[in-house]
Amino acid sequence: MQVNIHEAKTNLSRLLSQVEKGEDIIIAKAGKPIALLTKFTEEKPKRKLGRDAGLFEVPEDFDDPLSEDILKNFES
Repeated sequence: MQVNIHEAKTNLSRLLSQVEKGEDIIIAKAGKPIALLTKFTEEKPKRKLGRDAGLFEVPEDFDDPLSEDILKNFES
């Protein structure tokens, strides 16, 4: 369904009811579409465990103390 800006302002509650039912509403200015009113869903994407497995290897010296040169850069 497409409505103009004036109609959208005048009938916002009715339009939102239609959106809740799954209908998309196009809001137009002078007949040219400028916005889409669509139902909002709070569906969070499911996280996939292990999807980056094998892309990075932790080096053996990962938790060794930092060299004096590197420490100086943090302190200055």
